[in-house]
Amino acid sequence: MKKLAPECADTTCSGSGLYFQSILPPVSNHFAQDEEDFEDRLKRLDIFELRYLAEVILEGSESLGCIQPEHAEILFRLLRERVSEDVGEKVREHYEGAGECHH
Repeated sequence: MKKLAPECADTTCSGSGLYFQSILPPVSNHFAQDEEDFEDRLKRLDIFELRYLAEVILEGSESLGCIQPEHAEILFRLLRERVSEDVGEKVREHYEGAGECHH
């Protein structure tokens, strides 16, 4: 979280008052100002961090359900470009199968 949103001083969601359970939804919904800012934040991650992020998404411990769709597209593209085409598509399929955000 500190690498993607260094301005984050509190790990609780201002809307719900609960601790953030994942990294990407708060970055997408609370810290990134727009698509370009979200992409710039993801580009701070090296290939190993991106690969790890994809792994925890696919195993279900990192949620994508509440990230903005345009931010999800940026994530898929960066994973395809920097990790592998296959990983980017698997994460896309996972996102599309997850359904809507319920928070």
